[in-house]
Amino acid sequence: MRRFGEPRKKGVLYRQRPGAYGVILQGQDLLLTLQNAEVPELQLPGGGMDPGETPTRALHREVFEETGYHITGLRRIGAYQRYTYMPEYSLWARKICHIYLCHPTLRIGDPTEPEHTAIWMPVVDAIQHLSNSGDRHFTEQLLRDLL
Repeated sequence: MRRFGEPRKKGVLYRQRPGAYGVILQGQDLLLTLQNAEVPELQLPGGGMDPGETPTRALHREVFEETGYHITGLRRIGAYQRYTYMPEYSLWARKICHIYLCHPTLRIGDPTEPEHTAIWMPVVDAIQHLSNSGDRHFTEQLLRDLL
């Protein structure tokens, strides 16, 4: 599986952290989430899977928590791995990121996840501002495939 970001650090114990993330398109715009952490990050909406949860169920839950939107039309477009430190959990993780193309249906309200803001951005601009190189890669690849 292709890796993005930092290489694996020798001597560090990584915990497996599977998750699902959405490239959520509406016309020429992409739905992103701004995570206002110590270092703010612009990300594809999504996140870690709870025990026993499928990637698609996790994606529905995480998108709703981070953006307030429901989604439909999920189509898996790939996966990648990244090694990172997750300060909010105080752990080193090997994140397995499942990426899906999807579309918004209905916004129920504001994000319920603390420190998250939903942002619509033209997809060509979003690619330049995504904090994660894996997210940028899959969004860029999808845009090429759709054109």
